[in-house]
This record gives sequence, C-alpha cells and structure tokens, in this order.
Amino acid sequence: MTQPIRDAATIILLRDTGQGPSVLMGQRGAKAAFMPNKFVFPGGAVDAGDASVPLARPLDDVNHHRLTQHSDLSPDALAAAAIRELWEETGLMINAPATWENSPKDWHGFVGMPDASGLAFLFRAVTPPARPRRFDARFFVADISVVTNDPDDFSAASDELSNLSWLPIETARDYDLPFVTQIVLAEVERFIARDRRIEQVPFFSQKGDENCVLHLG
Repeated sequence: MTQPIRDAATIILLRDTGQGPSVLMGQRGAKAAFMPNKFVFPGGAVDAGDASVPLARPLDDVNHHRLTQHSDLSPDALAAAAIRELWEETGLMINAPATWENSPKDWHGFVGMPDASGLAFLFRAVTPPARPRRFDARFFVADISVVTNDPDDFSAASDELSNLSWLPIETARDYDLPFVTQIVLAEVERFIARDRRIEQVPFFSQKGDENCVLHLG
C-alpha cells in the first residue's frame, strides 16, 4: 500500500562557536514510528491551521518563489509550520512583537507573531516509498540571531526530542543520523562556504526505483 505524503517543514539553526559553526539537533524517541533514535533537526508536519497564521514579516521574494515551484502549498504555511515546530520541540521562538486574534490551538502560548524574514529555503526531500511514514520536507536555515529567547534554555520544549544540543557540524556527523540529514549537513556546509548564499535549492525525490534531483532556482 502506498503511504500518503504529508508536507513538512524543518528549521536548521546555525550558531557560531569557538568550535566552528554549530547546529541545533535532538534525538527522536526509541518508540517513535518514524526514524526512532535518530538525531534530527527540529521539524514536523504542516498542520491545517498553519495556512491561516499571519506572519509579522514574510519570507523574501526569492525564497517565496522557490517554495512555490513544484508545489501548491502556501510558502507562508510552510514557514509558519517550521517556526511552530521549532517552538514546540525546543521552546525557542522566532517572533516579533504583535497581537493576533483567533490563533489555532497549536499556537496557544506563542508570544507575538511568527517572523519568517530570517528564514532561507535550503533543501527539499521526499521520503522514499516503503517507509512507515512519508513526508515532503522543506528545510529552512536561519542564524541564531533570529531566536528571541535564550537559545540554551530548552525548559519549555515538548518531549518529542531529547538530548537537545548545539553540535559542531563535524561532531554531528558522528551521531546516528538519517541519510537525508547527512545530505542536509553537507548542504549547510556549502551554504556557509558560499558566504551564506543559496544559488539553487536541491529537491530530492524518487520515481520508481530511480532517484530524481531537481534544482529550484
């Protein structure tokens, strides 16, 4: 039976340290249905309510355009979902002072409005067939400066990810990572080497037994 593909969004937070660039990662639970025990970036499925979430500041035009390619989903919904998942899984917020009414239940407790202006669309991948769950995941990258609360305080995090840590990129490779996360880490390194510029966004998917790679420009 073919598994349905759910849209998903992930944020890779970058932080410069004495050990070089670090990324925020956590470990999925041993009983998780999808990628148990793996170390991953904060992220998850897009909820229906994310499409109605107002953004204090939107994505820039380039990122907005790239997210519309080969997709019918609102780029704003993807950005909102990424920010919500980061907040739920780590307690960290990317927001701006503002008020909004009738927020969806999943957003109760979020302070201000989500701010997407500091997010850059880096990578997209579809989970291969024959997996228990499949996602069309968009990976955003952002500098730690976009986080408005203490980046070392995970006391408000949910229990979905454990061992939340800022890992030097080289050290992160030694952890138990999903294959796609290894690819994304390499893309993060290219992003840093290019003075944090993104020329094209790789889009990995699979048609039949063959891998398909597109570049969203």
